[in-house]
Amino acid sequence: MRFLRKSLTGMFLLAATIGLMAFALDMVRSAIADRGEGDQRRGGGRERVFAVNIVPFEPGQQIPILEVFGEVQSRRALDIRSAVGGSVVELHPNFTEGGAVQAGEVLFRIDPADAETALALAEADLTDAETELREAQRTIGLAQDEVVAAEEQLALREKALKRQQDLLNRGVGTAAALESAELASSSAKQSLLTRRQSLQSTEARVDNAFARVARVQISLADAKRNLQDTVVRAEFPGILSGVNLVQGGKVTANQSLGQLVDPNLLEVAFRLSTGQYNRLLNDAGSLGTAPVKIKLDTFGAELVVDGNIARESAVVGEGSTGRLVFASLQSSQGLRPGDFVSVAITEPAIQRTAKLPASAISGNNRVLVVGEEDRLREADVELVRRQGDDVLVRARG
Repeated sequence: MRFLRKSLTGMFLLAATIGLMAFALDMVRSAIADRGEGDQRRGGGRERVFAVNIVPFEPGQQIPILEVFGEVQSRRALDIRSAVGGSVVELHPNFTEGGAVQAGEVLFRIDPADAETALALAEADLTDAETELREAQRTIGLAQDEVVAAEEQLALREKALKRQQDLLNRGVGTAAALESAELASSSAKQSLLTRRQSLQSTEARVDNAFARVARVQISLADAKRNLQDTVVRAEFPGILSGVNLVQGGKVTANQSLGQLVDPNLLEVAFRLSTGQYNRLLNDAGSLGTAPVKIKLDTFGAELVVDGNIARESAVVGEGSTGRLVFASLQSSQGLRPGDFVSVAITEPAIQRTAKLPASAISGNNRVLVVGEEDRLREADVELVRRQGDDVLVRARG
């Protein structure tokens, strides 16, 4: 058995060796044959021929289209706030999210009881202040008459004193009479000073009465304004948004209760890089009113609205770059504030440029040109602008 097993193993190894040698010989023969066929093909010397798609290179005037993204916003939006606090006793039936209101309509009314009470108290205070003012004005007239009377009495006392001095100088008067005249003159002077002080006090009282009337009038105007503020009306026709108010609810002063948005005065805000912004400047260095197309993708159906560039932001803004530009819309149908849209801006025309597919230009700005005998050769071009799947190029020759 051992002899038989060794014999079979040897026969197997012999067969494997013969098979490997046959396989090696076949590979050598195939290599020699391929080499001969290659030499024969090279001997023919025929060029390879390709089928390519070509487009004409036609330089001329091209109008680039700059595409960016922007957001629709309303040029007129007003926060609805209550100037006074209180309970809501009346509410507009359309005071809901998306409700439409007209200019001048009452949006809501706050309980006016407190405001009416404050107005009545202010009116009563004004009546009291005006009465005090009239009394002070009558008193000042009396005080002025008293001053005039005191001045006249002083003048008489002065005359009497002078007469007693003359009599004493002629030797017919007495020192006691002169002294009595002097005392009477001094008393008249003191009385005049007292009357003048009383007049000044009365004038100060009139001034205080005028000031009090002015203060009460201010309080009265404030009370009237508070009473008017209990009624909130729509300043312009629009649609309500962010409403959070119900009838019977309590509101506080300056509480935000929603927003009134004008859906007919819409614009689009979009940001341009500095290079894009510079391309839109005219010869005067201003932005101008370039036409734009606003596109809103509505699940396969595009809504397109025409417009024009209206203005630009005065500052760049902290943490931002480029320029913030606003475009007015010729129609607002189908658009709402907050829509994210694409903006296609028509740039100034560029002369001596050609439009080619973007795949026709290489990374080093070279294209393949069909020359004489339909041979392809490379040519350098200047890349002017990329337009989606196309490019605008310029070349010499």
